[in-house]
Amino acid sequence: MGASMSITASTVRETEAFGLPLQPLGLNRHIEVLFRRLRMAIVHGGDKTVDGAVLGMAGNQRSWKSYRPVAEDIAAALMRLGCRQPIEVMPDDMRLPARLRDSGTHMAWLNTAGVQGASAITHTPAMFEMLGLPYVGHEPLLAGILDNKHLFKQQLVAAGIPTAPSLLVRPSPNPFCPTQDAGFRRIFGAYRGPFIVKPVSGRASLHVTFVDSILQLRDAIASVTAVTRAPVLIERYLGGAEYCVAICGPVVARGGVLTKAEEPLVFSALERRFAPGEPIFTSMDVKPISEERARLLDPVLDRAAWTQLARIARAVFAQFGLETLIRLDIRADQDGNMFVLEANPKPDLKAPAPGVTSLVSIGLGQQGMTYDDLILSLFANRIERLLADKHETISRLAGVS
Repeated sequence: MGASMSITASTVRETEAFGLPLQPLGLNRHIEVLFRRLRMAIVHGGDKTVDGAVLGMAGNQRSWKSYRPVAEDIAAALMRLGCRQPIEVMPDDMRLPARLRDSGTHMAWLNTAGVQGASAITHTPAMFEMLGLPYVGHEPLLAGILDNKHLFKQQLVAAGIPTAPSLLVRPSPNPFCPTQDAGFRRIFGAYRGPFIVKPVSGRASLHVTFVDSILQLRDAIASVTAVTRAPVLIERYLGGAEYCVAICGPVVARGGVLTKAEEPLVFSALERRFAPGEPIFTSMDVKPISEERARLLDPVLDRAAWTQLARIARAVFAQFGLETLIRLDIRADQDGNMFVLEANPKPDLKAPAPGVTSLVSIGLGQQGMTYDDLILSLFANRIERLLADKHETISRLAGVS
């Protein structure tokens, strides 16, 4: 493996400074062997309009994006980390299995939310399970739950994790009337606003709408469903600060050296900054993310908020049995109590660059990590799990009997 994986006295001291025990070098050595042998594919979203991509075009419940540039960032990082075999970057359309077979791919990294359909984010991991190929990413059912705001919030309620009260409204030829809806009365009682109306599945805060009062709900719902043709969520508006926080597995690379902590890694806790008169965060497709719109929290100076965010993130990670990266959007009420709004099962992993801001990478410096360390961490967490499960392909390539 490249120099980024070398272990020196300084990296040992840096590791100890973070309170993490230096682990036996077994996983480091297995990954070094795998990087010499493993043929990787980085999979991005396939374009249904390309000839031969699908048999028939269907609608998208979740706004589509290819994510190819980020897939190329991940591939470049893996090459810098020491991958010796060529890395294929390929779309997840119906030609994917043939491409994987022809390229002799051993393992993939899923940087995709799918091609089309109601549950597109589940299709590619399900395909890999069917093919028997290991991958970095969420298992299909979990990916679907995390991406579906209604199902995710139901699971939060069952687990006792605070989330803003909400109601699912399915498309109907009859306009939604909140004052006559039993479910609305049961959840919101005498509360008359403000509300948030949002697609049940989506990205980049697209079509998320602030509604000042109950009188505007019908039109707001009709407007969102006219675009998405999918269920929407009515959510109680919370008037406090809004936060994001990322969390991944406990195997962490710093300076290319892998350690394993007792708990998952929580990082990039930040407060979103709103413009005057902006009640909710404007879609990044409309108003790109910048460092001026995201204040990185200091674990010491912002200790109370940071601690609460970390506790919530670790509770979600444990309750959902997560193994890889997610980002949580969390909002406080006027009293500072925090509530989970939603999870992003495929948060942005673009490489840092001048003028480029990633809500996941923004706090890596606080952790003594680089972008390549993050990519190595996500890869190593998956490899550790596969080795523990004695996955035949990974165990053979790593030389584990």
